[in-house]
Amino acid sequence: MDSVNRFFAAWRVARRIIALTFRARLEYRAEFLMNVGIGIVWQVSIIVFATVLLGRFPGMGGWPSDAVLLIAAMRMLSHGLFVLCFGRVYFLSQFVQEGLVDGFLLRPMPVHRQVQLAYFPTNAIGDLLVGVSMFTGAVWSIDLDWTLPRIGYVIAGLLGGMLMEAAIFTALSSLHLRFPAAQAWSIWTEELLATFGNYPLKILPGVISGAFTFLLPLAFIAYFPAAVLTGHTTGLGVPGAVAAAAPLIALAAYVASRYLWNWSLRHYTGVNG
Repeated sequence: MDSVNRFFAAWRVARRIIALTFRARLEYRAEFLMNVGIGIVWQVSIIVFATVLLGRFPGMGGWPSDAVLLIAAMRMLSHGLFVLCFGRVYFLSQFVQEGLVDGFLLRPMPVHRQVQLAYFPTNAIGDLLVGVSMFTGAVWSIDLDWTLPRIGYVIAGLLGGMLMEAAIFTALSSLHLRFPAAQAWSIWTEELLATFGNYPLKILPGVISGAFTFLLPLAFIAYFPAAVLTGHTTGLGVPGAVAAAAPLIALAAYVASRYLWNWSLRHYTGVNG
């Protein structure tokens, strides 16, 4: 019973901190709106590129345009959820260089939670506005029978995509605790996800699609869940059961990344070495 009470008490504190950081962002209205606009512009630029590409190549890897749109919509919405819930790990190297992590270690709250509560990500609002709009349009346009199991799976797929992206950047941020300059790897990874995560990996050479499945598990974010939803489960490079289990694999990957992050934190030596 005490552990349950501590859990809810911790979340009450977290909600209060989120409310405070949100109000702090609102103190600077122009910056707040600019950050929201940055999120919108970034996502819209991806939509424009995808629209032009689909107009030129309507059948990408045997996928019709509406199915490809579902991949892009699921990735963008899960990315918006990642930015909202976990995105501060992307900037961990800055926290290390500014000495903030040293202060986090002195407080009676898990360091990872303090990293996530450091500030409110206003750009996530723009990401989510575009992601929700695109996802709504994709669901509306695709010819699928939205039964309860399919609705449940698409929700699981979105949450799994969020967790897989969180797992990738949490694992990368564990390097930031030892090597702050490793943020370049996070920037490069984000560009890869934005460039290749919106399309069927079948259009890529086998070596590259395999790398995006087993080395950088981009395929588990949106490609595999969309393939299961639309029935395009042949030629994925993995058995259909593995593709269907993408949300569970994403959960396992996130748990593993947190263990790696905690291990790196135990070996953290501070900004002065």
